Amino acid sequence: MWFGVILLCVSVFWNDRVRRLSPYTPGEQPKNGASVIKLNTNENPYPPSPSVIEAVTRAAASLRLYPDPSAMPLREALAEKFSLSVENVFCSNGSDEVLAFCFGAFFPEKPDGGRPVLFPDITYSFYPVYCGLWNTPFCEIPAGDDFSINFNDYNIPNGGVIFPNPNAPTSIAQTKEAVLKAAGFQMERRRVLVVDEAYVEFCGETVAPYIKEYENLLVVQTFSKAASLAGLRVGYALGNARLIQALERARDSFNSYPVDALACAAAAAAVRDWDYSRKMNRRIIASREKTISALRAMGWKVLPSSANFIFASPPAVQKGDVPDAAGVFQKLREKGFLTRYFPKERVKKFLRISIGSEEEMDLFLKCCMEPL
Repeated sequence: MWFGVILLCVSVFWNDRVRRLSPYTPGEQPKNGASVIKLNTNENPYPPSPSVIEAVTRAAASLRLYPDPSAMPLREALAEKFSLSVENVFCSNGSDEVLAFCFGAFFPEKPDGGRPVLFPDITYSFYPVYCGLWNTPFCEIPAGDDFSINFNDYNIPNGGVIFPNPNAPTSIAQTKEAVLKAAGFQMERRRVLVVDEAYVEFCGETVAPYIKEYENLLVVQTFSKAASLAGLRVGYALGNARLIQALERARDSFNSYPVDALACAAAAAAVRDWDYSRKMNRRIIASREKTISALRAMGWKVLPSSANFIFASPPAVQKGDVPDAAGVFQKLREKGFLTRYFPKERVKKFLRISIGSEEEMDLFLKCCMEPL
């Protein structure tokens, strides 16, 4: 099996920060018009609201001007949606950039003796990359054998906690009660809890309404999945005004115009027409449950999912015929289906499979009925 080899040619012009980085590797994006079904990057298979397209068209007339540096129209729309003040809303270029600012604003640096930021050992693989960028000490807390998160394991001295809910790549969600209990523990120790809710619209267990009760709780969300705006890169955070001010200080020391005019207009329009997104996402949830049932009937092991993707181990792996899912990943790719394989020891028996349209998932299940 060949997944590509990257030859790292170190330049004498690189500084120590760049030398020590281990960059994040995103999912494959097909090029040259390749005819494939993309089930590897958790994109929404349905188009955005028609009102989004109209808003982008209108905004295009003002492209000669810089955008609003505070993204105020979008912040106002989000504040209204969540019954908050605009001082509780921060917007930026996708949730990844929001998360990067979180690491820069709230978690300690080496070598000042700061305690490590905590996150699961099986989670979003960008977290350790951010730690490398910001020179942040970290500790990965082992998830259970079933990949569940036990927040009692996080009740140790730390410099902050971050985790996705639902988790990625496992698709498992934590209850609202468990998250708030963890927020309370962190608040007593004056530490921030960042909840990365990139997939929350597919399970409905956001803790955003509780930021008024927990001044250390920061909730990060994105328009990429739920609103079909991955191509525009818009993310946001909800939290206490002082947390938002810290993110603004980090942003304004880097880029004072983060959300462009088209993205701001599109995202605000999506918020105003959120019923459309809910309707599309219900279709994804229905396809997810159908896919889980069908794969389990074929002998796949599929973890419970609260996201727009599933984490599944193929029958050949379950039978012990092969040691991991790498071969199945490659066979699916050869048949025109892109999924995501992670070679990390604890998850190498699984594939992460995004939920596509009804038609795409029917084709995928038909393919899985054949020998892989």
